[in-house]
Amino acid sequence: MQGVIERRRAYLHLMRQLTLEKGFFTVHEVQLEAGVPRSTVQDWILRLSDEGCVVLLEPPRGRVPAQYAAASALPRTACRRIFTAVDGDLVEIVHECLSSACAAFCGYHHAIGASGRITVARDGNLLREYLPLGEHDIEVGLYPDPAVAIIGVYHDNGEIIQRIRSVGGPSFSLTGMMGRARGVLGIEVVRKGSCTEGWIRTKALTHLTVGIDNTDSPDEGATFALAIALLEHLGGFPGVYPICHQVVMLYPGIEQKTAGNSCSAIELAVDPDVIDQISAEVVRFVGDESVSSLWGVAIRSGLHIPAKLREYGFSSRRGVVSMTEARTVAAHTSVVLSGRDGIIGALAAVALTGLPVSIQLDPRRDS
Repeated sequence: MQGVIERRRAYLHLMRQLTLEKGFFTVHEVQLEAGVPRSTVQDWILRLSDEGCVVLLEPPRGRVPAQYAAASALPRTACRRIFTAVDGDLVEIVHECLSSACAAFCGYHHAIGASGRITVARDGNLLREYLPLGEHDIEVGLYPDPAVAIIGVYHDNGEIIQRIRSVGGPSFSLTGMMGRARGVLGIEVVRKGSCTEGWIRTKALTHLTVGIDNTDSPDEGATFALAIALLEHLGGFPGVYPICHQVVMLYPGIEQKTAGNSCSAIELAVDPDVIDQISAEVVRFVGDESVSSLWGVAIRSGLHIPAKLREYGFSSRRGVVSMTEARTVAAHTSVVLSGRDGIIGALAAVALTGLPVSIQLDPRRDS
């Protein structure tokens, strides 16, 4: 079976040929040439339209079908989302790309140019970078120099400004693609010799971590599934940028577990103006969707995990933790708890976010 990239190339080639021959094409014409169902052609036209590779020339009128034209074989942008969260002088930059290879490329070059000032984490197409506010003059160029570098990050009037310097392919992304990503408020680009520099403006969001536990029963439900549904649900609210879902294993010897004793955490970047609204929606959603009345939720703002909170997470993997201890730790680490027994695991989920998967899923490991 052809891969997605090969099918995309084949459909674009066909659509470009029809556009060159008569100036436009219809769904039926592509269906006849490709020998595929009409719905398949419609799906590809919609996808390629979203990428900016196909444009609608004439909408359908009565029995006259819609007319389309191929604009380009290149995607309109490889950058899906770019958004930022700030906590004191620490900034998180999240960049979701169409290509995991491009995300890896940027992460690698940013890291080698920053000399330890930047922490890079990549999960598939999602690139997450943490670095302090300030300027860092970094030379870019051909190998062995980095091809792209973040040379400055500034917090100004509710916005985060990234200053990026690049050459080659990254310059093409900087000038033609990054400004089209969701979350980007504006971009300014200048040419300096062989390099291109750009200033990218995004909203200064707040990082929100939500821990969830005890939403299921031995016969019904699964906390990980509810967490995924919650992440998708919250992504529909204005000012909310979903980041990821994580699973954490807790003390396996506890008697009250429904299965292996895992909990879930989700991470989001949220406009500061809607944090209260989103926090209330989290509690409402989990309460409504849980099959257990013992569900618990923990919510914390910020990028830093205090040492006391992290230690609580590890202690929850070594033995049984009381609700009193959970409430005490939460009060000292600015975590808001809601619900019943599940707050113990929910708080642990928040405490253990940001660790490698090999640690999160092995309750024997503390590091």
